[in-house]
Amino acid sequence: MSEIGSTPFSAEEIAAEGIKPEEYQEIVNRLGRHPNKAELGMFGVMWSEHCCYKNSRPLLSQFPTTGDRVLVGPGENAGVVDLGNGLRLAFKIESHNHPSAVEPFQGAATGVGGILRDIFTMGARPIAILNSLRFGNLEDARTRRIFQGVVEGISHYGNCIGVPTVGGEIYFDRAYTGNPLVNAMALGLMETDEIVKSGASGIGNPVLYVGSTTGRDGMGGASFASSELTDNSMDDRPAVQVGDPFLEKSLVEACLEAFKTGAVIAAQDMGAAGLTCSTSEMADKGGVGIELDLDKIPAREAGMTPYEYLLSESQERMLFVADKGREQELIDIFHRWGLHAVVAGSVIEEPVVRILFEGNIAAEVTATALADDTPIYKRELLKEPPAYAKEAAKWTPDSLPGCDYQGIDVKGTYKTWKEILLQLLDTPTIASKKWVYSQYDHQVQNNTILLPGGADAAVIRVRPIDAKPEDCNTGVAATTDCNPRYVYLDPYEGAKAAVAEAARNLSCVGAEPIAVTDNLNFGSPEKPVGYWQLANACLGVADGCREMSTPVTGGNVSLYNETVDSQGNPQPIYPTPVIGMVGLVPDISKICGQSWTKEGDVIYLLGNAIATLGASEYLAAIHDTVAGKPPQVDFELEKSVQAVCRHGIREGWIKSAHDLAEGGLSVALAESCIGNNLGATVNIPVADSQRLDELLFGEVAGQIVVSVSTEMVDTWEAYLESNLNNSWLKIGTVDKSQSELNILTNDNLSLINVKIEELVTTWSQAIETRLIL
Repeated sequence: MSEIGSTPFSAEEIAAEGIKPEEYQEIVNRLGRHPNKAELGMFGVMWSEHCCYKNSRPLLSQFPTTGDRVLVGPGENAGVVDLGNGLRLAFKIESHNHPSAVEPFQGAATGVGGILRDIFTMGARPIAILNSLRFGNLEDARTRRIFQGVVEGISHYGNCIGVPTVGGEIYFDRAYTGNPLVNAMALGLMETDEIVKSGASGIGNPVLYVGSTTGRDGMGGASFASSELTDNSMDDRPAVQVGDPFLEKSLVEACLEAFKTGAVIAAQDMGAAGLTCSTSEMADKGGVGIELDLDKIPAREAGMTPYEYLLSESQERMLFVADKGREQELIDIFHRWGLHAVVAGSVIEEPVVRILFEGNIAAEVTATALADDTPIYKRELLKEPPAYAKEAAKWTPDSLPGCDYQGIDVKGTYKTWKEILLQLLDTPTIASKKWVYSQYDHQVQNNTILLPGGADAAVIRVRPIDAKPEDCNTGVAATTDCNPRYVYLDPYEGAKAAVAEAARNLSCVGAEPIAVTDNLNFGSPEKPVGYWQLANACLGVADGCREMSTPVTGGNVSLYNETVDSQGNPQPIYPTPVIGMVGLVPDISKICGQSWTKEGDVIYLLGNAIATLGASEYLAAIHDTVAGKPPQVDFELEKSVQAVCRHGIREGWIKSAHDLAEGGLSVALAESCIGNNLGATVNIPVADSQRLDELLFGEVAGQIVVSVSTEMVDTWEAYLESNLNNSWLKIGTVDKSQSELNILTNDNLSLINVKIEELVTTWSQAIETRLIL
């Protein structure tokens, strides 16, 4: 017991582990003594927000987590849903924000590696990756470096391991300067008969360490992820892991082979908090203890201390509980794949994590004290919105210059509606992301049905490894969505809108939305405004998911996303609750993309919600104003519009579908033209009191632009009359011969006339032009 502590630590040493003074006293009370260095580090990482959700857990309890299709909900490495016909999908999203800020390539790469391990730890083969990314202004040199490094890291890991990166979203805003958001989502198809869980069981069963070696990289990564970024954060580069995608590919195959033997009782990825997290969570979930001997752990560096072993976040490592007597069978499998595999400990009856090192007890802590019975902070919620939100809510379009059929005066310069449309298409948030996704192998595995950039959601064929493609008609659609400006201005409505948009994007490809994984990216919850944003957004996600019948199966919370400027003032990001949603595609031959497909097809606008300029991309990009109220979701209309869209696609009536998002109706029409270089002529009714910029660029929840083949118009309109009442409009036709987008009023007054070639050039070159500044 010589390693057990008896001397108190200094305030500086305690703070260095991310532990508050009152938390340290609680540690002492629980242990009945002072912790030693290793134990202090264990508590530091496990009591971080990243691991124990001490500020967010009470809020997360609001989320709906059960449903007819949910097989595994929150609490495991990934959620699992039933797709029918024996097909089960594992999926999860997680963040790697702070590592990507200080080391963009490795931060992003290991974020991909970590989320893939969450998937195959369940017994699922990874089949797809998506990413939700946020960066500062691309005119800033540091932002360009972070952006390019993150994209390179994602492509490197995904391409090397052989999992297609099929979709996602990218936003650019000054709010993310210095603190990018890198959220990685992965999907996997279950290969094992039984879903592999993480709870240890069977007293005396051996604990196996498998995979790569342990080094000093990633030290204290969980604590690093749970603190604000400062000018000194570059000194935390050791908290950024280093990944090896080729080794992880071997780990995927070895784990799946091992799981199929039935000799693995439990498995846990060693991600955040490494050995500390895996041992304590496995022990706590199983109601048992684990004894682990660090002398048995394969190390890549000499002279490592217990503290370093326990806090290392070296990548591509797993911890198994094996059926006693079958451990050699598992070890042989990993050795055949060129991986380490050793018996490093055992399951014990006493519910503690006991760490041995050089013949002594290096640490001994009750498992539940690390994994479940952790500090929980129920913070006081502001009784009214903070000053910034109340002031923004006062904004009305009346503060904008008057406009006419030709355009509007913008800061002393008259701009036509055509010029404004082109300027919006040139903003990096709206512009083509081809520079990004062209670096990803999005077709490896040969199951990608809709390619990036061509649809509102990705669609993947669900094909068991031993099945032929032609025998597999079921697909899964996936998307990541959140408009952070909406959430900033109204966290509750903005979060609901994120859920609705995710479901809408799935419906636009013909998929039935079925479940959610979320990534809650926020600033400090210890500040009243930060907690107000977090609490209201969580309520919005919960209510939105209930309305859309999309239970939450798991996710990630990333708080303290703030930078500190040279004056020491904190600068939080926009609150960004990213919604990762999956949907079922019963027949992959009955889907559609967002682009017009045939000259003469008739264009319809589904949904009659009123557009608003509040919180819009137009207001921010053209008038440099972030204010107003975001669109509010009418869930009854939302569900009706989405159901009609899905039915029309599956019946073969609808040939393209695209939701109205950033930039409103005009941008949605332009994007529908760009994909296949097909023009369109549309007529839009103008209400007497409606501003033209609101009509053209206002944003709205619950509207979709679709095109329908001429021979199906009568059948389609009869269906609309019966199922969508008056909430739809016939607005135009697809027109190839002119190769132009013509937007007119219902009185045939021209608002925008622009050649498709000009739209394509502007939209496609926006990001690359900025990268060569």
